[in-house]
Amino acid sequence: MPSRHVAARRIDVWLPPSYALQPERRYPVLYLHDGQNLFDGALSYGGVDWDIDGVMTREVAAGRVREAIVVGIWNTPSRFQEYMPAKAVPPGPIASGVAGFDTGLAQDLQSDAYLAFLVEELKPRVDARYRTLSGPADTAVMGSSMGGLISLYALAEYPAVFGAAGGVSTHWPAGDGAVVDWLAQRLPAPGAHRLYFDFGTVAVDASYAPYQAAMDAHLRQRGYVQGRDFVTRRFEGAAHNEEAWQRRVHEPLQFLLGPPRD
Repeated sequence: MPSRHVAARRIDVWLPPSYALQPERRYPVLYLHDGQNLFDGALSYGGVDWDIDGVMTREVAAGRVREAIVVGIWNTPSRFQEYMPAKAVPPGPIASGVAGFDTGLAQDLQSDAYLAFLVEELKPRVDARYRTLSGPADTAVMGSSMGGLISLYALAEYPAVFGAAGGVSTHWPAGDGAVVDWLAQRLPAPGAHRLYFDFGTVAVDASYAPYQAAMDAHLRQRGYVQGRDFVTRRFEGAAHNEEAWQRRVHEPLQFLLGPPRD
């Protein structure tokens, strides 16, 4: 898909089980970053995918998740520049939060342009082509690591578009944790949005707990209620990779999409 804002990229769209059988029905939509890691291990980084199609199918069949359209947005070589929340960091070099990784300068970030692509180009195209429920109550966005940061940034910048956001192993150390304090000031008032967070305890994830604790404290201070407005989960022994995320992706799906409505 081409864009006026960012580089062209592939978009994968997964349609839920009943889509072809119920031609009048409309569906919520989940936008997921790092799209090449979602459906096919042969395409994914490291050879393991999230098995989103399999997990969604099982969760829907069990009645734990609403049927939803899943839109997988492939990343590009500018992944960090597109996923790092630009308004959260001051000018100058940006710390990656991972030893040995140099991420460049704040003035080179493209995250605002990436969100413009999502909101002004991709979402209207999805809503026009597929039978969607297009309001914020039925539109969620989620990603892992840096994808978690851009998902939360999307909800904070466009709360009238995205009603729920998920950060799986959210990479808070990027920018020396600046996104935590920025979100504390910019997230919408509680009541109409849902936020999901989780982290493991191995490898890169081992450094996340203090940042997540600070984020949770900010949310509670703002009036967000754990279990209603937000959920934070710690997964003991879980590392920072697609295999770990595949094992637990049903958790954010259940909270962000919720069970079928009566």
